Amino acid sequence: MNLDPSLDLVLERTLNAPKDLLFQCWTQERHLPHFFVPRPHSVTHCKLDPRVGGVFETTFNVDGTEMQNNGVYLEVIENEKLVFTDGYTEGWKPAPDPFMTAIVLFEDAGGGRTKYTAIARHRSTEKAETHKAMGFFDGWGTVATQLEDYARGLME
Repeated sequence: MNLDPSLDLVLERTLNAPKDLLFQCWTQERHLPHFFVPRPHSVTHCKLDPRVGGVFETTFNVDGTEMQNNGVYLEVIENEKLVFTDGYTEGWKPAPDPFMTAIVLFEDAGGGRTKYTAIARHRSTEKAETHKAMGFFDGWGTVATQLEDYARGLME
């Protein structure tokens, strides 16, 4: 994948859970709220339709403020890759102020582990810098840890 360090923020981790389980966590409404935003923030609404053009809608509660994140899936490869964006909403309606396109990759790392890569692509260096200043690496890193913990709990 051709990455542009001025536009793309990348988080890579090896998670101690199998990639098919992590993929399920990312694509099923009953799982996503358990890890998707760093605690103590929470997901108050989640609607997922993991197919090209299907909705990826979440609402977060951040310190009492509701934040909507509406988008669509652009690519779905079961147990391997998810691409979604807030550049469009359901029915391919262009969003008024898109922020990013996310790419989440799941690769077998052996021993029941997964190489997990999360990429946030932005339209401009200003948006990428804003995302970095908002705490992309800490926030998405915390989400990766929460995802791993949640998935491991499902394995018990």
